[in-house]
Amino acid sequence: MRSRYSAYVLGLLDYLLKTWHPAMAPGDLELFPTKWLGLEVISAASTGDAGVVEFVARCKVNGKAERMHETSRFVRVRDALGERWVYIDGDQHPE
Repeated sequence: MRSRYSAYVLGLLDYLLKTWHPAMAPGDLELFPTKWLGLEVISAASTGDAGVVEFVARCKVNGKAERMHETSRFVRVRDALGERWVYIDGDQHPE
């Protein structure tokens, strides 16, 4: 989770796509002008090859402060890139 947040901060589109589950990844990804201000991981748990992370990411979009509160699901995969955790999807929490 922290590495994906860092990739958003740095605009690393290739890394974001590589850490997305192939069956769920968008074909293309566009990042909008966002100033990321911080990440708070609220909880993280895994059972076998499945993991869940709840987090709050703070940012500014067009000068307006926003918060993204999400519970994300990850799965561990083993492929040509090695063993790694990939993002499946997430549920947004209304503020």
